[in-house]
Amino acid sequence: MRILVMHRIPDSFARYAQNIDHERHEVTYVSAADRVATLPQGVRARFVERPGTGDTAREVLEAVAGLPVPDLVIAMSEYDLLPAARVREALGTPGPREADVLPVRDKVVMKAAVEAAGLRAPRYLPLGAALAGGESAVPWKGRTVLKPLSGASSEGVSEHPTVAAALKAGRSVDAADHEIEEFVEGPVIHLDGLMADGDLHSVLASRYLGTCLSYAREGTPLGSVQIDTPPDLADWARDCLRAVGVLDGPFHLEAILSGEGPVFLEVGARPGGADIVDAFELATGVHLQSAQVLQLVGETAGLPPARTPGPDGMYGFFVIPGHTLGSRYCRISGEERFRDDPLVHRWVQRAPDEPVKDTITYADFDIPVAGVIGPASSEVLEGFLTELFATIRVEPAHRELP
Repeated sequence: MRILVMHRIPDSFARYAQNIDHERHEVTYVSAADRVATLPQGVRARFVERPGTGDTAREVLEAVAGLPVPDLVIAMSEYDLLPAARVREALGTPGPREADVLPVRDKVVMKAAVEAAGLRAPRYLPLGAALAGGESAVPWKGRTVLKPLSGASSEGVSEHPTVAAALKAGRSVDAADHEIEEFVEGPVIHLDGLMADGDLHSVLASRYLGTCLSYAREGTPLGSVQIDTPPDLADWARDCLRAVGVLDGPFHLEAILSGEGPVFLEVGARPGGADIVDAFELATGVHLQSAQVLQLVGETAGLPPARTPGPDGMYGFFVIPGHTLGSRYCRISGEERFRDDPLVHRWVQRAPDEPVKDTITYADFDIPVAGVIGPASSEVLEGFLTELFATIRVEPAHRELP
C-alpha cells in the first residue's frame, strides 16, 4: 500500500515507526521544514519537505506532484483534517472528504449534528446570523460565549455577561468564522478513548480543574483527574460520536455536567492534548495514537484490549503556562514539596536559562511546569492538584539574550 503521511505530530507521539511496516508499505512523509527533526528515524521511506508557510493542502499537493497516487492519506493533527480531505479529493484517494470532516471541525455543524441525534447541546447561532438579527433574534439571555468555528486550545474564545456584549465583541472579528452560544452552568469533563466499527473500544472520563479558557486568556493552571465512567455516560459519549461521524479512531469529547444530565460542548476526532494521552495509557494500557495508526493501516488485530482502572488506579495531568508572563524566561517557586511527592509519575520543569513559549501551548517542554500524577483515587489526585495550583508561583525573569 502507498501511504502519504501529512506529518505534524512528532514520531515520539504518533509512533509511526513502531506501527507502520515500512518494509511492506511504500510510505511518503511530507513535513514542514521546522518539523523535520521529529520525523521517524531509521525507516525505509521517502521524506519530502514543504515550506510550511502557506496553505497546507496546496503545499502537500505540490510536494507530491509526479509521485504515484497514494492509497491512504494519514493526517493525525486536528489542524490537518480539512487539508487532508482536500488532498484526498484532489488525488482521488479514498477516505474522508470535507463534508465528512466538518462535523468534527466546524462547531455549528458539530452541534447541529448532535442536536439532530436528540442530544442536548448549548443553544447557538452563527455569528453572521446573530449580528443580522440583533439581540432580539438570539433565543437566550445572559452569559454568552463567542467562539471561532474551527479553533482549538480556546484560542480566540471569549465569554461575555450578556448577549449584547458578545455581539459587540463579535463586530470586531470575521463573522463568517465565528459563532455565539449560550453559557451552560456546570463542571466541565472530558471523555477520551477509541471508537472501533462504530462502538466504543475504550472510554475514560476526567474532570477538569481550571478551565481551558482561563489557561489561554489569563495564564492560570489547568489539569484534570480521571473519574468513574458509568455506563450511561459512556453510552451518551458513543451516541455523540456516532452523531458527528466518528466511527473509528481516537476522540476527545468535552461535556458540561448540568443538573439535567450531560450537555455536549465540543469534540475532536483526535487524542486529547497536554498529557491526556499518557494518563489514558497508564490507566487503560491503550496508547491512542498507536491505536489510530493501526486502524488506519488496517492492522486492527494489533489493537490492545483496554483495562478498566479501579478506584485507586486513576491518573491526572497538570500544565502551568508561561505565555502570559511577558517574558520568555521565568522564576518558579513553591514547587519543591510537590516535585518529589510519591504521587508524581512525571515532572517537567523549565530551568532558569531555558525559554518558554510566548504562545498558547500545552507541550511539556514549552511551558514552566507540567506533569502526570497517579495512581490514586480521583479525590486524592484532585486534592493534590488543588494545593499545587494554589502554591506554585511562576514569575517573569527578564534575561538578556546573547
